[in-house]
Amino acid sequence: MQTKQQIQQLLASAGFRPNKRLGQHFLIDLNLMRLLIRSANINKSDIVLEVGCGTGSLTEALAELAAKVIAVELDKTLAKIARKQLTKAENVEIINADILENKNTISRTVTKALEIARKKWTGRLLLVANLPYNVASPVMLNLITDPTTADNMYVTVQKEVAARMTATPGSNDYGTLSIHLCAAGDVKTIRVLKPTVFWPQPQVDSAMVSFVRSKDKASRIHNTELFSEVVKLFMGHRRKTLMACTKLARARLAKIDNWPDIFEQCSVNPSRRPEQLSAENYIAIANLCAASLT
Repeated sequence: MQTKQQIQQLLASAGFRPNKRLGQHFLIDLNLMRLLIRSANINKSDIVLEVGCGTGSLTEALAELAAKVIAVELDKTLAKIARKQLTKAENVEIINADILENKNTISRTVTKALEIARKKWTGRLLLVANLPYNVASPVMLNLITDPTTADNMYVTVQKEVAARMTATPGSNDYGTLSIHLCAAGDVKTIRVLKPTVFWPQPQVDSAMVSFVRSKDKASRIHNTELFSEVVKLFMGHRRKTLMACTKLARARLAKIDNWPDIFEQCSVNPSRRPEQLSAENYIAIANLCAASLT
């Protein structure tokens, strides 16, 4: 792992200045890095995905523990620095690319690398990263809903993103991310982080958060893609009543004509608002939708 001074020297040698717009805030507290790694409990059969590897500081420590580390870095200069720093780490693959193909899709290059790794190693797929602020939510959401699913996630994110991750029904922070995380596993805030543990310092607090996927929880969802569509339909109009939302259904959800029966079978009042429903409510609704469409 690299100290603040070492990171600054590496960047100065490359004539590089961090871009705050891209969320280039380097975690410089080595004790917090160790906490993040300990929380992940990485073993020699695990595959680790790191998004925003920067100069390779965290990557180096991950490589000592994992079977394979796939580190993604958007910035060409940072990716070049990381490759140079990790020349001797044979189990590290650094991909210079945007982690997102688009908002709803992980990069195909990254997905292919993960698929190849999963054929070789049988351990967990873990996301362990100091996530760039501008992609944190879509990255996590895609790694829950995509075919290439992360087993667990251990990340640092903006405090407001952490609040959305752990939010409960009816709260202002409750949304699509909260529902998907709760539906598929368990989320916990490990520690709140002050701006001083990063360089350059962001203007907001951050948090270290864990998500542990539960096979039992996730198996309750009969059709993950349809579950996502249902959550998107209702939470896209969170202030309307559930019944009013159904009139805005598109694609295959527009074919459903027994919404009142679905709500009744789920014991959900159709005059309630989407933000008041639990993840369990959405699972029940989505499963009945799936049954109606078969």
